[in-house]
Amino acid sequence: MNPTSQFLGTTEYDYGYDENTAPCHEGNSFHRFKSFFLPILYCFVFVFCLLGNSLVLWVLLTRKRLTTMTDICLLNLAASDLLFVVPLPFQAHYASDQWVFGNAMCKIMAGIYYTGFYSSIFFITLMSIDRYIAIVHAVYAMRIRTVSCGIIISLILWLVAGLASVPNIVFNQELEIEQSVQCISKYPAGNNVYKAVFQFAANILGLLIPLSILIWCYAQILKNLQRCKNRNKIKAIKMIFIIVIVFFLFWTPFNIALFLDSLQSLLIINDCKASHQIALALQITETISFIHCCLNPVIYAFAGATFKAHLKGLLQSSVCVLSSPVGGTGDGQSFSAPSHQSGCSDSARVL
Repeated sequence: MNPTSQFLGTTEYDYGYDENTAPCHEGNSFHRFKSFFLPILYCFVFVFCLLGNSLVLWVLLTRKRLTTMTDICLLNLAASDLLFVVPLPFQAHYASDQWVFGNAMCKIMAGIYYTGFYSSIFFITLMSIDRYIAIVHAVYAMRIRTVSCGIIISLILWLVAGLASVPNIVFNQELEIEQSVQCISKYPAGNNVYKAVFQFAANILGLLIPLSILIWCYAQILKNLQRCKNRNKIKAIKMIFIIVIVFFLFWTPFNIALFLDSLQSLLIINDCKASHQIALALQITETISFIHCCLNPVIYAFAGATFKAHLKGLLQSSVCVLSSPVGGTGDGQSFSAPSHQSGCSDSARVL
């Protein structure tokens, strides 16, 4: 679940020699895919994710002021996506050459990546649970869906995500393999069980448990909507539902490939050709899934009417400020333009 799979230690046979298994060398087409296409894709994803999710944070912090549990979840989800792509500039260079950033950065980037991934799925799950409580248990929701409760739960989820990333920080390290410096997972010699356990844990925490919770929550929500047929409630869950569906469409194929790689680590699958196919499947499905972090801001803009209104107001305010003539008293203090200048009204700033 990282840009080139080495944080998970899933494709050591593609990057060099693994002490636990014999190498199964990659083909020329796979090498070209890594060295040319991946750096371009990583840079593209990094820029668009940075811009999109920074805009989400800007709107939430300056316009909505974090007044609901949903706002808290959206804020943390945007932060998770930003954290998730922090390693991309490092990975872009690594995919085209070798790891040149040192052992400490190898461990730090693995920890950041994993914390971002786990926190992202945790907050998507929390958003769905929040929708379930708000719609199915509306009276109880008034007491529990508070900002303070959201902050406490968010801190707990960040802590759990950080703890889940600890094994990768411990086992990832910089190694020189066949005159090339790599950042890969090094498990105790002759014991691939560690690798399989951590990958099974990623499947469970990153897909199976969240998917089970989400299916149950939305089944209860749909039952409730069928009884009351409240159009406002249907609109309320639309954005959250789209975010959840998009997440699992993008990440399920990679989790399947990861599961197959775990079977290979346990020698249940033990064939060089199959190893190459699994490595290619991991890289392709992971590359596709990595684009996911760019999509949440698009979903907010097209599916979230409230977010769209706040974004429009924020952009109008920014245009008003930029188009207003600069003036002041010359005493070094900051300047502000009246709202009537450039045809801007107070409605552009207050929603």
